Amino acid sequence: MANTFRVVTKSGVATDSSSPTSLYTVPASTTSVVLALLLTNKHSQSIKATVVLDSDTTVPGASANVAVNILKDISISEESALELLAGQKYVLGTTDILKIYADNANLDVTFSFMEIT
Repeated sequence: MANTFRVVTKSGVATDSSSPTSLYTVPASTTSVVLALLLTNKHSQSIKATVVLDSDTTVPGASANVAVNILKDISISEESALELLAGQKYVLGTTDILKIYADNANLDVTFSFMEIT
């Protein structure tokens, strides 16, 4: 098994909850461990952001997963950054997708994770 540290960055995100920005889709034969998510507000007013984990994986002994909000309407003050999910253990399986949208597109995103293949 190989462990590879990775980072995904986005400048600007979707403002429509029906078509959020996809940050990362877990590749085939891969498990990913979330390390941190940094949201940076470039706007002169606060921004509310929502992070969604879209998972259709079925875990043996449990029902099929569904899309859920990891963070809902989290407020990021004007011209500041907020680090989220750091120190927690979030495991993403094959085909899981991490998505984000906000009430203003002036949001930069830095997503750090480790892929296990």
